[in-house]
Amino acid sequence: MQFRRFASFILVGSLGFVVDAAVLSLLVHVWGWGPYSARALSFVPAVTATWYCNRRWVFSGTKDPAREYGAYFGAQVVGAAVNLGTYVLVLAAFPVVARFPLLPLAVGSAVALVFNYTAASRFVFATAPTGRGPRP
Repeated sequence: MQFRRFASFILVGSLGFVVDAAVLSLLVHVWGWGPYSARALSFVPAVTATWYCNRRWVFSGTKDPAREYGAYFGAQVVGAAVNLGTYVLVLAAFPVVARFPLLPLAVGSAVALVFNYTAASRFVFATAPTGRGPRP
């Protein structure tokens, strides 16, 4: 069951990657944005898409979607720091890839995957214990 859930999480993450990559590519190649500012903006629609899909298909959504989205977004910000840090390191180490921002994006996404899954499964979508028994 865990493997199936992890595989589904990866599939949803792949969808998020496509959203992220599409926005990033449009900003860099069509509108001439730099790779850093474009990457900062492309994050938001990707997180929103993955939250929605993870809530629907991978994990059980909680009863408070607003709190859940906030927790998910917060966890993804930390995951994005890992992702973005990797993105920056790849660009710094290999400046030629600035012309191909999808390569450092892919490396950053791969590095952040384990953190993001752990945060989603253990903190965001986990059922919080209430200390109460079942309601009559």
